[in-house]
Amino acid sequence: MSAVAERTRVLTGFRPTGPLHVGHWAGNVGNAVRLQNEGYECFYFVADWHMLTTHYDRVDELPAFVEGLVLDLLAAGIDPERSVLYRQSQLPQVAELALLLGMITPLGWLERVPTYKERLRDMAERDVANFGLLGYPLLQTVDIVIVHGEVVPVGEDQVSHLELSREIVRRFNRLYGDVLVEPQALLSETPLIPGSDGRKMSKSLDNTIELSADPDTIRARVRSFVTDPMKIRRGDPGRPEICPIFALHGTFSLDDVARVEATCRTGELGCVDCKSLLADHLIERFEGFRERRAVLGGTPDLAKEVLASGLERVRPIATETIEAVRAAMRFEG
Repeated sequence: MSAVAERTRVLTGFRPTGPLHVGHWAGNVGNAVRLQNEGYECFYFVADWHMLTTHYDRVDELPAFVEGLVLDLLAAGIDPERSVLYRQSQLPQVAELALLLGMITPLGWLERVPTYKERLRDMAERDVANFGLLGYPLLQTVDIVIVHGEVVPVGEDQVSHLELSREIVRRFNRLYGDVLVEPQALLSETPLIPGSDGRKMSKSLDNTIELSADPDTIRARVRSFVTDPMKIRRGDPGRPEICPIFALHGTFSLDDVARVEATCRTGELGCVDCKSLLADHLIERFEGFRERRAVLGGTPDLAKEVLASGLERVRPIATETIEAVRAAMRFEG
């Protein structure tokens, strides 16, 4: 464990919109567990206000989503003794700071973030063109600075969000003094995990493979994946570089990926067998997760207790931040 890792505070959030899936594991969840185990000072939160940007009409499901997410994170390896795990909406300081930072954030800065238009395009069938979605990067900025987050693990597709956060912090500090910590990017090798339809795996697109799915469900879900449209039958040469199944092999079948690629290209490996092999790897890879999740699900109020403990640890930090901001903006007293 490095001395730098011991000193560095990292911040990551997870939206409670349903069970974690393999795309999460390959991305921020697996990365969060790794950073915790490497000795970073980890602050992880349930981003329930962020959930409202696209699921404002599903608030009746929010309590179950929050509990399920916490238990999923624990089963994945997040240790509440080593990481601070809390719920965003239980920190009113976040809402106040979002209001104040919103006053100094130009509208054009938010409109230029590419993921805003991408989300509108991907969810065109739903009414999500709201202020909350536009202001998503601003609220993300608050999530980071409210706990003095020093680094934020991001993939290449999220760099624009973090750069906006850095711009907002710099503008605040120029206007009111050096109060907020300017976060740095902790770039991670985050593979793009496709879903069953070939688009990025996402709960909102209903194209996922859940970490807690039983073996039969995993096999059925993998069978539903699209593949190379030119490879119609076994014997036809395939193009693994365009196949979602091969992309998953690249993350979850490392010992077999070279053989899969070679035999797909020659036509020796058919799509049915290729999918069956992937399902075998996924079932084996997440067997421990399924077992831990089943045990945790039988412990009443565990999620509430974990979040309450995390809140007690994060509240003093958030209070210190908002008091410093109030003083800098002459709202104290």
